[in-house]
Amino acid sequence: MPEIGATLREARMRARIDISEIEAETKIRAKYLRALENEEWDLLPGPAYVRSFLRTYADALDLDSKLLLEEYKLRHERPSDQDLLPISPRRQRARPPRRGMPRGVVVGLVVVALLAALYALGRDSGDEDGGQPANTIVTETTRTTTTKRSSSSSSKKKSTKKKAAASRIVRLQILPKGPVFVCLQDASGKQRISATLQQSATQPTFRSRRFRITLGNGNVQLRIDRKLREVPEVSSGIGYEITKKSVRRLSPQERPSCAR
Repeated sequence: MPEIGATLREARMRARIDISEIEAETKIRAKYLRALENEEWDLLPGPAYVRSFLRTYADALDLDSKLLLEEYKLRHERPSDQDLLPISPRRQRARPPRRGMPRGVVVGLVVVALLAALYALGRDSGDEDGGQPANTIVTETTRTTTTKRSSSSSSKKKSTKKKAAASRIVRLQILPKGPVFVCLQDASGKQRISATLQQSATQPTFRSRRFRITLGNGNVQLRIDRKLREVPEVSSGIGYEITKKSVRRLSPQERPSCAR
């Protein structure tokens, strides 16, 4: 299999998508996207972020994210120490008893140790300043727990926002059946196409929260989120507004205009 970074970069360039567009869609910073394409794993926050970013980037490019994740694990993740431990046999041979100290001596040592511990605890309880360190430890533990909970809650909120933003992105591909003039604008008003497309030309997939499109005739199909939509045969042009939830036909005054 080709390198992971090369696979991502080639898919993005083949689709004619700028890195800033992927950043806007996935909410992953551009420097991290470039780090994925260059396989500079040490520039990313950690293995968990690498897997999450890699999955999101691959899905945005219509790649097999599971395959890329498996490839990353095979090449760059080490098995845990637990995986390297040999499996213990269910039954083990009985070992001969070891000769040690007499039982009476052992019991005596245990009793002495307990008495010494009780004596030390009694002295500590009589000390006026003894309670303060314990309170400090409890306070620090409480602060640490609260910080961890706040961090976890913040991470969940960011993840929810990313998923919500991604759920509003619509994917559009224009498939000419013959010569057809196309004027395409995205949600920001940026002109994505202003040209006459031919049937034999391979067209990229565009991504945005909303598209407005003007078609010179009906010699075209629209693939919207991988579903084909037929355009009626017209000679005077037709326009649509396309979002994740709907496809609305535009009046002549609402259609975007591009210079031919």
